[in-house]
Amino acid sequence: MNHAATRYLEAKRSVDERARSPRVRDRLLAALPEAPRVVEAGCGTGVTVPTLLAWGVDAATYRGVDSDPGVVAFARTVRPRELRRRGYDARAADGTVSASDLTAAFETGDAVAALRAESGADLVVAQAFADLVDPEALIDAAESALRPGGLAYLPITFDGGSIFQPDHPADRAVERAYHAAIDARPGRDVRAGRHLADLCRRRAGTLLAMASSDWVVRPRGGDYPADESYFLERILDFVADAIADADVDRGDDWLASRRGQLRDRELTYVAHQYDLLYRAPDGG
Repeated sequence: MNHAATRYLEAKRSVDERARSPRVRDRLLAALPEAPRVVEAGCGTGVTVPTLLAWGVDAATYRGVDSDPGVVAFARTVRPRELRRRGYDARAADGTVSASDLTAAFETGDAVAALRAESGADLVVAQAFADLVDPEALIDAAESALRPGGLAYLPITFDGGSIFQPDHPADRAVERAYHAAIDARPGRDVRAGRHLADLCRRRAGTLLAMASSDWVVRPRGGDYPADESYFLERILDFVADAIADADVDRGDDWLASRRGQLRDRELTYVAHQYDLLYRAPDGG
């Protein structure tokens, strides 16, 4: 199992929870039918399952697909334990977890291909995933998976803002190099949030809701909440990898300063993102 990947995904959970837009969530819940069929692309460690239960969606059929077998194994093992700690009569067998009237299955595979093979779903979830794949391919696959008028919930979609505080003279150069490295990867788009919104507006369906969902991580009372210091450590590692070959003036000093600020509990990080809610064409 890739423990670094699972720890990063678990560490960012509290960051995601703060970031998600309550307005988009409430619009989703108002439009969601009872006992929905839910498919998640890029399910990670399966945190959407306890999230749905916390939101009152306690009768549903959920299928989560992720390409990393390690995080899928983690989801199958850890999520039932969490649900039992929360007071649910959670049971696990053959990769399936049951709690209340919600049944969840976690699978390893190509998440976009899994959507294409689905049909009749009420809800497709792609959290912190729409900026990792080609957006048009994702919406095509989501529409294929959904019943007419079904919903695609696309929260935590990155949109081209990476801010570190306090200021450093190399901030702009580092951000440009970091974003350029993201854009250089196949299927990636550093401004995915706005481009995904434009794409949804051009489709036959309807963009029902959109709001910012920025990550904001800062020290509170002299320390970071939960495991968010590790989350920031990994973000700095991602930046370091991205700018390694970019010849950024004072880049080494920037990284050393930021890592020192993290150790001293002085670093603040903001990433600009959007939550989107899209309704598929109703077929009429």
